[in-house]
Amino acid sequence: MSGEGGRAGAELELAARVIEIVRELAGRSAEAEVNVRHDAEALTRFANSTIHQNVASAVTGVRLRLHADGRTAGGSTTVTSADGLRTLVERTLAAVRVSPVDRSWPGLAPPAPLRLSAGHPGSGERSGLAFGFDEATARADPAERAERVGDFVRAAGGLETAGYCRTVYVSAAFANSAGQAVEGRTAEAAMDGIARCEGADGVARLAAARLADLDGAVLGARAAAKARAARGPVELPPGHYEVVLEPDAVRDLLENLAVFGFDGKAHHQQQSFAELGREQFDPSVTIVDEPLGSREEPAADLPFDDEGTPRRSLVLVRDGVTTAVTHDRTSAALAGAEPTGHASPVSRSWGPKATHLRLEAAPVPGAAPGAGGTGVIADSARPLVAGVRRGLLITDLWYTRVLDPKALVITGLTRNGVWLVEDGEVISAVSNVRFTQSYPRALGPGRVLGIGAETVLLPESWGRARYAAPALHLAEWNVTGNASG
Repeated sequence: MSGEGGRAGAELELAARVIEIVRELAGRSAEAEVNVRHDAEALTRFANSTIHQNVASAVTGVRLRLHADGRTAGGSTTVTSADGLRTLVERTLAAVRVSPVDRSWPGLAPPAPLRLSAGHPGSGERSGLAFGFDEATARADPAERAERVGDFVRAAGGLETAGYCRTVYVSAAFANSAGQAVEGRTAEAAMDGIARCEGADGVARLAAARLADLDGAVLGARAAAKARAARGPVELPPGHYEVVLEPDAVRDLLENLAVFGFDGKAHHQQQSFAELGREQFDPSVTIVDEPLGSREEPAADLPFDDEGTPRRSLVLVRDGVTTAVTHDRTSAALAGAEPTGHASPVSRSWGPKATHLRLEAAPVPGAAPGAGGTGVIADSARPLVAGVRRGLLITDLWYTRVLDPKALVITGLTRNGVWLVEDGEVISAVSNVRFTQSYPRALGPGRVLGIGAETVLLPESWGRARYAAPALHLAEWNVTGNASG
C-alpha cells in the first residue's frame, strides 16, 4: 500500500484537509466535494497453461470538484502531501475561473447517514468499514492466486488454458463543504479462464467477495468439459430459435440493460426503452441493483457514490413492471426525481449506470443444487434445457454492440460453446452464430419460459462491475448469421 492508504480514517482525513484548503483559498461560498480513494489491485494472468504475469498496483487518488461563481471544474492528484493538496486546489480554482457557466449544477449532497440495514450494517452511523470486507482477500499474495490458477490448469486435464485471477481492495472517503462526510472499504476477487480442445473453447468465471470462495479446480473442470463438448460443431441456418442462455450470457443482457436502458439521463432524454410504471418485461422478471449486497452476499461496493449520496438497493423492474431508473444529482434534478446513489466520475457526461444488477432467480422443480457445476450444462440451466423442444443452449455472448439504443437492439456473437437441443437433450455442438436482438423484447411478456433456480455472481468483462445472473429459457432469439457468414 502507498502513502496513508489502508489506515482506518486516512482517506477521510485527506478529504477534510482539502475542504479546509478550499475554504481558505476560495472562501466559504464555494461549493466543493472531495473523493479520496485508495485502490489496490493484484492480477495473476496465465496463458498456455502457465502463469506469465503477476502485477500489482496500489495508489491513493484525490479528486476535487469545485463550484464557484456559477462555474464548475474538477481536478485530481495522487500527490497527497500538504503541498500536493494545496496545488490541487489552486489548479482547480484556476480552471473554475475560465470555465463556462454551469446551468445544470445540482448543488451538493446534504449531510446524511449511510443506509444501514441487515444486509449492510456498517460499523457506525457514518461508516461502512466493517461489512463487505474480507481482510484475507485484501491481503492476498501472489502464491494464493497462483494456487487457484494451478488448480484450474490441473483440472483441465491437459487442455491448453488461459485466464486470470485477481483481487481488489478499495478504501475510500467522501467529504463536501455542505458537511457530508462518509467512508467505507471493500474487497473482491474474480477468476476468469478458458480451456481449449481442438479449436473449441470452454469458459468458466466467477466473482466473489472472498478469494476463499473461488475454487480453481471447479472452474477448470467446467471450462474443460465445455471445450471437449464443443468439438465438431455443425452450422445452423439463420432464424428465430428458442434458447437457453447460461448465466455468462445473461450477464451481457444485464450489462447492456444497465448501461443503455436504466440510465436516468438517457431516460430523461427519451433515449431509453424504459417506461416507468409499464409492464415491459415478463411477470417472472425482477431486476434489482444491489450495491450493498443481498442475502448472505457481502457488499459489492462502497456504501456511497461519488457525490456522497448513500447507496441503497434499487428495484428497477418488479414482476415485469419497470419501476425506476438510476440517477446522480444532475440527472435527478433534470427529471424532478431523487438521486439514487449512482454518481461516478463520468456520470454527468455519460449518465449514471447501475453496476450491481441482479436478475432474481425463480425456483425450478427438480433444480440441481449449486449454481456452477462441472458439466457441459450449468446446474442452474439443466432444468431449463429439459423443457426445450428445439433450440440452442448458449454459454456466452461477446462483442455486443448497440444498433438501436431506444429499442436496445443489440448485435453480437456467441462464444465458448453453443449446442443444439432437441426434446430436452443436447444433440450436437453448433458453430458460433451472430445474432441481432432487442434485449427488452427478448425478456418481454410471455417470452420468458423459465428462469434458473440460482444466480451466479459474475465479473464485468473490462471493469469492476458485478452481475448476479441466473440461466434463462427464452421463447425466441434472432440468429442472423453463422460461421460461414
